[in-house]
Amino acid sequence: AASVTRQTNAVVVSAGLMEKTVKVRVGVQKWNNHIGKHFNRSRNILVHDPNSSLRIGDVISISPGWRASKQVNHVVNSILAPFGEPIENRPPVPTLEERLRMREEKRRAREERR
Repeated sequence: AASVTRQTNAVVVSAGLMEKTVKVRVGVQKWNNHIGKHFNRSRNILVHDPNSSLRIGDVISISPGWRASKQVNHVVNSILAPFGEPIENRPPVPTLEERLRMREEKRRAREERR
């Protein structure tokens, strides 16, 4: 049986400064033990963007994936609400199958070099 991956919505805060990586802001709730209630907080996460198709202000869907680097553990699933440049003018966001195929090709190429 296939497992359902957890998806989260996030807003792109920083894009174009790192290669194939963007910083996104995710809303979380923090419990305050003294007052006894939840407070809204935000948390920044680094997300892998394989085709560099995200821009600052985009609302995206992310899910935890394999480790792209030491601090990048999430990958972009889709663009929910683009900001600025239309989606048609950007490189497409790869699907899960395309990402798995690219990962296998990269792994095979690395094994052939050894």
